[in-house]
Amino acid sequence: MDAPPLVSLRGICNRFGDQVVHEHLDLDICGGEILGLIGASGSGKSVLLRTIIGLNRQTEGSVRVMGTDMDAAGKKDRDRTRRRWGVLFQGGALFSSLTVGENIAFPLREFTAISESLRRDVAMLKLSFVGLPASVYKKFPSELSGGMRKRAGLARALVLDPDLLFLDEPTAGLDPLAAEAFDRLLLELKKNLALTVCMVTHDLDSLYTVCDRVAVLAEKRIYALDTIDGLLQVDYPWIQEYFRGPRGRAAADSRRGGAD
Repeated sequence: MDAPPLVSLRGICNRFGDQVVHEHLDLDICGGEILGLIGASGSGKSVLLRTIIGLNRQTEGSVRVMGTDMDAAGKKDRDRTRRRWGVLFQGGALFSSLTVGENIAFPLREFTAISESLRRDVAMLKLSFVGLPASVYKKFPSELSGGMRKRAGLARALVLDPDLLFLDEPTAGLDPLAAEAFDRLLLELKKNLALTVCMVTHDLDSLYTVCDRVAVLAEKRIYALDTIDGLLQVDYPWIQEYFRGPRGRAAADSRRGGAD
């Protein structure tokens, strides 16, 4: 029997006044996969991500994460489930007044009773996980490059050893080399930590490099969900333009070149 999905959305509707963002949307995220979430600007990708993690309450429908109905469950069960996921927001979303180390250790301070010295040790370990040197620990976010801030934000997302990781445009604003390095890091973390990842992205190189499946958000719902090869067979103008346009062809050619 197939394992149940780690995330299951059913009948999700999101409305803001007269604006309907999602209508009767269904989505399953399977354990052990990296799922890319794509769609045109304004299609509601980040809204959907915020709905899954509870920052936006859906107008209708249900959100089930790792077996927990996030609307029907009590606060204790919801909080227990939330501690099993990590989130990397756009830009890293680090607290500017805290050092990198304090940022990474922040969830440990909020949700655990471990000592300050142990919090430091765990934060240093997570720094090494994401390929940052120990010297970064005492720096402030403003002293880091964009790529290093993303990695520091990822270290914070990993500090509670989550089973599930949510990424919102993780390579946005990075130069091509830094974006490629982030993709490689994500694949290593998935393999070594057995992570399940849901990633909102516009980055075609990332989609081809790291994603097992891609969900296309269009017409207020998940219009298609498949591998990229499967999506190439979907007769929908935006999907065809997205993957078969100049940028999509370049990303596909790069993948084929890397496989040679």
